[in-house]
Amino acid sequence: MMGIKFFYDNSVKLKSLAACRRRLSRYISIRYKGQRVRRIPLGSCRVQGHVYNLSEVKIMMLRLAKIALVFAVALCYSLVVFNNLTDYDSNYQFVRHVLMMDTTFPNSHGTLRALNSAVWHNVFYVSIIGWEILTMIFCWWGGLRLAKKLESAASQFHHAKRPAIVGLTLGLLMWLVAFLSVGGEWFLMWQSRTWNGQEAAFRMFTVLGIVLLLVVQPDAEGQP
Repeated sequence: MMGIKFFYDNSVKLKSLAACRRRLSRYISIRYKGQRVRRIPLGSCRVQGHVYNLSEVKIMMLRLAKIALVFAVALCYSLVVFNNLTDYDSNYQFVRHVLMMDTTFPNSHGTLRALNSAVWHNVFYVSIIGWEILTMIFCWWGGLRLAKKLESAASQFHHAKRPAIVGLTLGLLMWLVAFLSVGGEWFLMWQSRTWNGQEAAFRMFTVLGIVLLLVVQPDAEGQP
């Protein structure tokens, strides 16, 4: 639809301003891929022989935006999982140092919470990867379900949002609970200048929150 240009049809000379207003309120002209189509009712457009209501076009664009963002999140998590599985040690070192609390403030009493066992380090790291895999699966599933219901009724499209909502919520919980709460506050990650992932966690939490807020916006029953 990006190739459509709208402009008023001034090919017919009208004798009065009132007549002009009446005419323009009823008809517009459309140019699509170099072809000009005249005298189409205002509020609709004709593309390749089909007439579309312009409100439906706006609704379809909003639905496509929701689908694209859900797929974008799914792709992001796919890359995160791929990196963690193929380069296990890099982010493992991050988890290890956060749990050991070896770069927090000197003489901090919070270091009594430190976990120095490699078993706990791997348990935490594997749990995070599993959480990311689950989020990735739900987001891909949610994006595919939304794409299949793109032209369905509003209630059906809204019902198809459930997997995407679950996936986005899982992602939000991971960054809020695992990183900002457990890592940031319990293991005092905010005190470390080297192993501090709070900024990245907040960035991801914000992105996922914005996408979730857009996805959960209700579709009115008047929509296609």
